[in-house]
Amino acid sequence: MPTTLRIALRFLLAKRRAMSMSLTGIALGVGFIVLTQAITSGFQTFFIQTILGADGAIRVEDKIQISNVEIAAEMGGGKTAAASVMAESNRKYLEGVYEPRTQIEAIQRIPEVRGVSEVVRGNVLVQSATREESAQVFGIKLDDHLTVSDLGKQIVLGSIAEFRESPSGIMMGKVLAERLKARLGDSVLIAYSGVSTRYKVVAIYETGVRDIDKTRVFMHLGEARTLLKRPFGATFLQISLSDPDRAPKLAELISNITDHRATSWKEREQVWLQVFMFFRILAGITVSTIIIVSGLGMFNTLAMIVMEKTKEIAILRSMGFTRRDIAATFMMQGMLVLAAGLLLGWGFGALSTWVTENIPIKVTGIFTTDHVVVSWEVWHYFAAGLAAMVVVVIASWFPSRKAAHMEPADIIRGASQ
Repeated sequence: MPTTLRIALRFLLAKRRAMSMSLTGIALGVGFIVLTQAITSGFQTFFIQTILGADGAIRVEDKIQISNVEIAAEMGGGKTAAASVMAESNRKYLEGVYEPRTQIEAIQRIPEVRGVSEVVRGNVLVQSATREESAQVFGIKLDDHLTVSDLGKQIVLGSIAEFRESPSGIMMGKVLAERLKARLGDSVLIAYSGVSTRYKVVAIYETGVRDIDKTRVFMHLGEARTLLKRPFGATFLQISLSDPDRAPKLAELISNITDHRATSWKEREQVWLQVFMFFRILAGITVSTIIIVSGLGMFNTLAMIVMEKTKEIAILRSMGFTRRDIAATFMMQGMLVLAAGLLLGWGFGALSTWVTENIPIKVTGIFTTDHVVVSWEVWHYFAAGLAAMVVVVIASWFPSRKAAHMEPADIIRGASQ
């Protein structure tokens, strides 16, 4: 064992109670950072996966109509040239997607596109035997829509096969079904523009997003066109990608190709993504105060060791220890506490994350889940370790610097007075 390390251990054990408090604080701080980041990151990931599974990575809707004006080009001397320049003066959006089949064929040529679904949407009233609720009809081609959503995995009652075989069948969200007290196999009336049509509930789904589960009713595209009186066009095209993170760039490309407005999931859910980011940062800052307080305690303890060990420092300097050796001795004390704190903190963080993940608790709000969702990512442990390292290094550096700059002669002279 190196001499500086042996001396650091002796100095450290001399203040074992105070250092134990600092060690405990660092371990708890690291552990809670890991836990809070795992929970906030887990719910953010769950939200993103749910949104992608419900609304796709990109939506194409509203045709872009650009008005151009002709501007005459002027030559020198005040003369007007024969040539002119066309400039964009105004941009308008026409509701819906025109010629959806042509647009789908163009979009499917992009290699990153996994699937495209044509959707006709309309606001309706759904009436059961007990009550009436506002809802939205989504007319889809089932096979196309299964390539851009997780609808096939979200069925909780009934089956996709039954919906496929029922031309007048509908799939209803679980929340809407509960509000209407509608059960599998029941008939409901769907009214649009004063005309009511009866449909059979053949499947009930649950996405986990309450706003979706209480409003959306899926039916076959042909039935939706008849109900909503939309024989042509589509309300929007829903697109899935092999890499959803590329959605913003591909949305711009698709907009240029189709002359329709294309929005990525990051643009649509920007507010909620910012909310999740805010809570992750807030949780990290709040929990980091535990490490900061522990760092202040370590600073005070090391400062006391420096004051109490002045004679030992003088002896070490007289024996040939350099200022760098003295500084390294006191820095090692902090690094030993840091190493122990990181190991204990990472272990505590992993254990508490595992326990939290397995707690059966109903979570409701913008989404629904039957347990706390966590994310197991290495960077959570790295970030917690980095925060602890910065605090401990700063807390150890000042006492180490003070000890390294002590002169043996001054110490001996002060002791003899």
